[in-house]
Amino acid sequence: MSEAELGVALGERATLVQFSTAFCQPCRATRRVLADVSALVPGVSHVEVDAESRLDLVRRLDVTGTPTVLVLDAAGRIVRRASGQPRKADVLVALAAAVTPASSHESSHQPDEM
Repeated sequence: MSEAELGVALGERATLVQFSTAFCQPCRATRRVLADVSALVPGVSHVEVDAESRLDLVRRLDVTGTPTVLVLDAAGRIVRRASGQPRKADVLVALAAAVTPASSHESSHQPDEM
């Protein structure tokens, strides 16, 4: 996933991408969790995408509900994916996989679930 697709710069070490909709109650709680984590971990940014206005990305990434969270590594590869409201601890574990130097993750590898 590129900066051009998201419309914002990727995080230096990782990016948390959240797909949300306006009336999604769990999206608000997810926004707080991801904002807390991105403030806690240097080089990590949080980007919220309005699923209703970005149907192109929703379809391409097979987002079937909100909130959906993607964890991108520094190069914009999806390394983790979660549907529903994630726990802060799970996001931190997923981030560890994203910021660890590439070892077992291939770019063609399907992202793991959070």
